[in-house]
Parts: sequence; C-alpha cells; structure tokens
Amino acid sequence: MIDVIFLLLVFFVCTANFIPVEKILPMDTALPGGVQTEVVLPDWTNLDIVTVQIFFENQPYWQIEGNRCFTLYEVQNILQLISGVKPDIPVIIKPADNVPMENVIDICDICRRVGLSQIRFAAE
Repeated sequence: MIDVIFLLLVFFVCTANFIPVEKILPMDTALPGGVQTEVVLPDWTNLDIVTVQIFFENQPYWQIEGNRCFTLYEVQNILQLISGVKPDIPVIIKPADNVPMENVIDICDICRRVGLSQIRFAAE
C-alpha cells in the first residue's frame, strides 16, 4: 500500500505546474469606460533622454515625461510615438522600490518591440 501511495505522490509531483497561470498570459486590465488619461505630448525632437518611472500601489502605473499611464497599452503608444521621431534615443527605466521585477521587464519588452534599443536602468 505504501508503494502505491509513493507512486501516486511521484506522479503528482512530476505533473504539477508550479507557475501560476495568471503570470503566463498577458492581460490588459483596463475596463471599458474606465479612467481616461489626457496625454500631454512634449516636443519629442528636443528630448535627449526618455525617463520611464514605474510605481506600484496595489497595481502598477507608469509615468513617461510627465504623462501618467495606467495600462501597458498607453505606455506602448507613447513609446511608439517617441521611437517614430527619435529611434536612437536612450530610455532610462526608473522603478520604485516596491515594484515587482515583472513590471520592469514589461517595459524592457515594450521598448524593444517599438524599436528603442538603448535601455538603461536608474540606480539610486
């Protein structure tokens, strides 16, 4: 009987998936009719560097050159506008202390996706 229980235990351990499903699939958490943000677009041609600040208060939000973003879609739109004007501009990612690493990696992925390859991290 102990052998059967041991075999079942080994089977369940070998087939278990230890990564939560929520972390695998990207998901846009913005609801229809939710918070609308007004984007103030500066003159991108005068920028020498773009700073992306990441904050976390129950959920992440971002700030790019004075523009507060609540979804990664908004962040991607602003970074795509910047890369259309200056594709070689350096991007500095500045996360707050309590920001999970996955949110920082999301910004790196978006930067590469829109064509911004000079990615740096701020150290304090």
